[in-house]
Formats: sequence, structure tokens, C-alpha cells
Amino acid sequence: MTTVATSWLAELTDVLGADAVLTDPDVTASYARDQAMLAEAGTPAAVVFPRCTDDVVAVMRVAARHGVPVIPRGAGSGLSGGSNAVDGAITLVMTRMDAVLEISPADRLVVVQPGVVNKSLRDAVAGSGLFYPPDPSSYDWCTIGGNLATNSGGLCCVKYGVTTDYVLGLEVVLADGRVLRTGRRTVKGVAGYDLARLFVGSEGTLGVITEATLALRPAPQRPVTLAATFATTAQTGQVVERVVTTGLVPSLLEVMDNTCIRAVDDLLKADLDRDAHALLVAQSDTGGEAAAREIEALAQLCREAGAQFVHTTEDPAEGDLLLQARRMALPALAQVGSTLIDDVAVPRSRIAAFLDGCDAIAATRALTIGVVGHAGDGNMHPTIVFDPADADQRERAFAAFDDILELGLALGGTITGEHGVGTIKLDWLEREIGPVSLAVHRSIKSALDPAGLLSPGSVFRFSAPRDLPPTPA
Repeated sequence: MTTVATSWLAELTDVLGADAVLTDPDVTASYARDQAMLAEAGTPAAVVFPRCTDDVVAVMRVAARHGVPVIPRGAGSGLSGGSNAVDGAITLVMTRMDAVLEISPADRLVVVQPGVVNKSLRDAVAGSGLFYPPDPSSYDWCTIGGNLATNSGGLCCVKYGVTTDYVLGLEVVLADGRVLRTGRRTVKGVAGYDLARLFVGSEGTLGVITEATLALRPAPQRPVTLAATFATTAQTGQVVERVVTTGLVPSLLEVMDNTCIRAVDDLLKADLDRDAHALLVAQSDTGGEAAAREIEALAQLCREAGAQFVHTTEDPAEGDLLLQARRMALPALAQVGSTLIDDVAVPRSRIAAFLDGCDAIAATRALTIGVVGHAGDGNMHPTIVFDPADADQRERAFAAFDDILELGLALGGTITGEHGVGTIKLDWLEREIGPVSLAVHRSIKSALDPAGLLSPGSVFRFSAPRDLPPTPA
């Protein structure tokens, strides 16, 4: 290990304690990457576990003095490589900062540290009759800090929106160790720029979020659930369009294609219709007769579109089983082979065209591609299944990944709806946002992190006036 590396490691250990600064390669390797298993990852020099904001301040001050890159990380549930390690860097794992600091029913807000698990937050506020809506598929283990970093959505976006819609204020440690508090506790407030939203979705490139003040909603009522199957993509797309144009606002509207239906049925033995071209799952949580009426109206739209099968239920347990089938789509595909998961959002009027396009890409590249997604907001997750040990399959898989991004942009969509750019879509960001927007991004990054210490290599390529420190031996 170099003298320089020994110096900054000793400083961190003195301040945080030996149990918070890990350097054993067998341990640090387990924090090198997120769930995007094919994204490149380096080897961290140290994995650090802060317990409070002061610890994060200490880490950033040491990093700034020695020019050491820092990669903020939550539970590692990300799907874009955004928290993957960089050689010689500090991976800053926020999971020990997991306190719910305050619940205020009167103000309908909660104050949390970033390591709080999404489901734990939901459970914590449920006793007050409140609800935190964003619910990524990994809600039972992903952290709020990671949700903030990528502006996560989830199954309930169609009615409730995404993470940024619930952010009132943030505490953020900047690259030089200064602590920024931005936002407010009030419902309204326009004093200064909305800096809180600048950090939401910034993927750890602008600062380390150490506290969040989040808005809550009244707890939803017992849901009514619908499942419908269709023989064609056009029928499915017609239902989604008519849900929007007729003014229905289900709390959930999800779609799975035939590849996903079969994979889930193989895994769960759920007696799904293996011949259906698409499965639509919807819920209404408005409660009582209102929910039943909303779901019946949606069921009628499905019948008018030519659905093969329509089933509704007011039984919460049965509804949970249907949602479990949807949530297990990606794990089920992972049982078939290695997966390359995409994240493209298109206008809701183009969902059918996107699904058909993915089928065409699968045929052209001779690969299995399963599509599952949030039909209510157009956010689709095409998942390419292949054997990474087969060089030809691997090459075709990455080509298909690019084909899907190209298709999404051609349909007026975006290259990422909720997973983030991370490290696997760097070459696509400028194509979507253009050179002027990319220059603005670089200006903001330069203003807040001029040395480029935070998550270098994520979101976009940023040239900082520094050299990386020597990698410890």
C-alpha cells in the first residue's frame, strides 16, 4: 500500500473507527457493484460506513484533501451501475444511517436518514394512518437514499407520481465537506432555486444525501384488483390509452408480455395463461364502492378491446398474489439466464408500438427479450436474457440493448425512466438531451464538485483538473 493511501486511510480510521473503514479485499469486493451485473466495476480502496452526517463530512474532507474519489452507495439494488466502484476510491455505504428521525401526522411529513429501507418507511408511518407512495419493485430492500439518487418510481406512479414529488427538503454533504440544507417543511415555498430537486436523480454526482424531509399521503383504502389477458399488443395499448382518455386514475396499471408470463409461471406455478400475448394488472385504492366502480369501468374497457380473460377481486390476499406475479417478473427472467435490464419510458400512446418493436428486436438479434413495465406511465423494462460466456450472444445482447434505446428515442421517449443513466448509458445521454443541455450539466457539476470526486464516470463523462491517487496495493 502506498504512503499516500496509508495516510488517508489512517485519517478515516482515526475519525470513524476501524469497524467503519473496511479494506479487506474479500469484503470490499462485495460492495463493488450493484445489480447491473454486466456494468464495469473497479476495486474500492476502502468501504466506509458512516453513522451520521458528521461522519460523511469527515469522509468528504479527507477525500478532498487527498483527491480520492467517493462513490455513494445504498443497498446496491441499482440497475445501471451507478454505484459501481472505481479503482482506488472510497465506496461510501449509507446503510447504517437508517433512522426515521421524525413523523409528523399534522404536517404529513417524515424525516429520515438515507439508509432507511423503503418498506421500513412505509411500515413506520402506517401506524399514523399515513402512506409513502413510491414503491420500486425492490421496495423491501432498496433504501430511500438510493431512491432519491435515481428518482425511483415503482408500481404506483400512475396515480401517485415518483420520488421527487414527495421531496420537501434535503440535507446534503457537498464534495468539499460543507453541509447544504435545502427545501422546507411547508407545503408551498419558492424562496430561491429548488435545489432539493437538483439533487434528486443526480445519481450521487453532486453531493451525498444525509437526510430527507418527505411528504406523506393519507393511507390508501383496501384495493380492488383486476387482471386481464390479451391476444394482441394493439388491444393492450388500446386499453391503456382509453384509461387515460376516459379519466380513470387507477393506483396501479402494469403490463407483462408473454415471455414474462411464462417465466413467472415457471417460477411461481401460478396457473397463469401461458398463451396470452400480454397480461394487464390494475388496482384502485379509492376504497369501497368507488374502487369497485373504477375497476369495473376498467374491466369494461378491457372487454371492449377484446380481452381474452378479465377477472376482478376485492380480496386483498388474491390481489397480493397477482401483484406478486408482477413483482417477480425480473427475478423469474433471471432464472432463465443472465439478464441485461433496460429502462425506457415512452408516451403512453406508443406503448403498443414499443412492445412490437421489442419483439422485432428479439427476432432480429435471435435473443429472448421479456418486457414488463408500468403501463400507466409508459415506463417499460425490456429484459434481455442471454449467456454471457457465449461471446456471440453477449455481443448480440449489447446490440439489442442499444436497439431498444434507439427505439425508445424514436418513439419520443427517454433512455431511462427510473433506473438512471449510471455507467451503462453514458453514450446515450447526449443523444437525448443535446450538447447545450450536456454543457449545462457539466457547468453544474463543475460548480459543486470541481475536482470531480463524486461518482466519477457516472451519468456523463466529466473531465476534472486532477489526477487519481495511487491505487493501494
